[in-house]
Amino acid sequence: MERHLVVGTAGHIDHGKTALVKALTGVDTDRLEEEKRRGITIDIGFAPLALGGVEASVVDVPGHEGFIKNMVAGATGVDLALLVVAADEGVMPQTTEHLAILRFLGVSRGVVALTKCDLAPDEAWRALVADDVRDKVAAAFGRAWPVVEVSAVTGLGLDALRAALAEEGASIAARSADDRFRLPVDRAFALAGAGTIVTGTAWSGTAAEGDKLTVLPSGLAARVRSIEAHDRPAPRAVPGRRTALALVGPSHEQVARGDVVVSGAGWRASQALDVVLTLLPGEAKRLKPRLRVRVNHGTAEVLARIALPGAPAPAAEASEGASGAASGPHDEPSAAGPRADSASGLPVRLLLESPLVARAGDRFVVRSYSPVTTIGGGVVVDPWADERVLARARGKQAYPAVPASDADLVELLVRRRGPGGLGREELEVAAGLDAARLAAALATALGTAASAAPASATGSALVEADGRLFAAEEVTGLATRLAESLEHYHAEHPLEAGMPVQSWRAAPGRAHEGLLDLAARRLAAEGKVELEGALVRRAGWAPKLQGSTQRLRADLLEALRGADAEPPSVAELSAAHPGADVPGLLRLMAREGAVVPVGKDRFYEAGALARETGRIVTALTDLGSATPAALRERLQRSRKWLIPLLEWCDAQGITRRQGDQRVLGSARRA
Repeated sequence: MERHLVVGTAGHIDHGKTALVKALTGVDTDRLEEEKRRGITIDIGFAPLALGGVEASVVDVPGHEGFIKNMVAGATGVDLALLVVAADEGVMPQTTEHLAILRFLGVSRGVVALTKCDLAPDEAWRALVADDVRDKVAAAFGRAWPVVEVSAVTGLGLDALRAALAEEGASIAARSADDRFRLPVDRAFALAGAGTIVTGTAWSGTAAEGDKLTVLPSGLAARVRSIEAHDRPAPRAVPGRRTALALVGPSHEQVARGDVVVSGAGWRASQALDVVLTLLPGEAKRLKPRLRVRVNHGTAEVLARIALPGAPAPAAEASEGASGAASGPHDEPSAAGPRADSASGLPVRLLLESPLVARAGDRFVVRSYSPVTTIGGGVVVDPWADERVLARARGKQAYPAVPASDADLVELLVRRRGPGGLGREELEVAAGLDAARLAAALATALGTAASAAPASATGSALVEADGRLFAAEEVTGLATRLAESLEHYHAEHPLEAGMPVQSWRAAPGRAHEGLLDLAARRLAAEGKVELEGALVRRAGWAPKLQGSTQRLRADLLEALRGADAEPPSVAELSAAHPGADVPGLLRLMAREGAVVPVGKDRFYEAGALARETGRIVTALTDLGSATPAALRERLQRSRKWLIPLLEWCDAQGITRRQGDQRVLGSARRA
């Protein structure tokens, strides 16, 4: 499979980034009239570059401090940095800031191009500048990058630079194609005959002509009409490649830089992120509750407030000798997912003023609101912190640190969703793991628990039902609440054989059906409950009649037996015995077979019912068929008793309707 790589320039203004890209690729990436007039790069530009067996896309970014926002948008998605330092000037303010931004975005590999070597005073000066750059890079990333002396004017070192880029690029793991397609949009425009065009660097997954995509955060549906890469038709959009998509659906006015084009379900925009934040040296003094900052993520910049956990804690600062940030979308060995090497950062919540589309493991840069300077960056831990999440620490808002493994991350995200759990599609999006890594993480988190088996004490962190994942503790908690609800019902209704199953499942409050199934199956498997038809009861439960209830039972039975074929209603019996649970006792007597419910509000004594149905059978045997009026005349019964009784006989198969007549049914009684 052809490999693709994104090479991003970085460096101070006027150090020759655009000229170097043109010398390497033959493409002038300054496409704007203003850029050509002013002689500076304002927005990001792009060019293809062949690096041996790797097809690279070069992203040229502006170096001016006034366009850092555009630089961050261009640096997002970069696999390999091309740090440009002019040999005649050396390291400058934006050189340092760009290094910090690359570090926070997880771009750990790069090559230094020492440009304008034809203008440097002498070889000793060039060596001094090269040593200074090596030191700065090693302090930021823990290792020096290759330094190549070049000149875009004379062509010095261009082949050596290509070779160095190819060598560094070969050591970078390819991004996962077996993942959800995601492309942060950096440009959107209309093109005659093609419709709406969006461009960007594909972060993960693939897309092909005809695929259905979604533009977020707007949620607009789109279909891929065609695909281009560097002005050439392409069969697919693949990760790590500059891509232009022609979309059917949204107009170009409905899509803008900062939007994200994605495939599949489960994606959502969020207005709060739980992150681990690392600040640049000396920036801790800025940190205070509700500090307003600018968050650069993907190609988007949104304003946000920083919420600190519990009582303020000392802010973590990035040291000069370590990266101070977790692996992210472009670190080795994989394409996504936070890891523990950012554990030194400070867990905080970013309260966003505009919605953002993120996944766990995504990298971001934080800049001060005013004056606008880079102050830090970090990694996303929970991208959906605006949902109801459960803080396990009592009385304190808990923000999570970076999990130590993929399995820990999956467990964290599922646990924080509480009784709602997470579907597999949602988890794949939220965790930022491709299919293989997610499967491995779930195998660990689920342990020996299986969706077809009841959740039990297997040591598994998670359980699954119908493709939805829950923390094992949620099953335990819900099972406890279900058992308590059943005990309460038995106490309140001592004469009932059990609690209606639907009422029982609704008693603990809102919970996902899959979680309810797991909890109910656990109680049954542990022998704590018994299910019988539409009723559930505590194992071994049976109604027990006390002395007063025994007397009431005898009174009711005597009253119904004495009434024969014209029994009083339940309401009438209840009025005669105020304060007693007459309906419950009648249902108990019905289960015993002493009485039979007929109609909505009437019980017959069993013997009386048998005699009355016998009369109906005799009448129909004599008459062959009869209307209710004829039966009323024959039996001398009021409609109040006869009609409900006939309907009951129909249901039992004793009689059968034939037009407005009744005839004997297949289950006639003698």
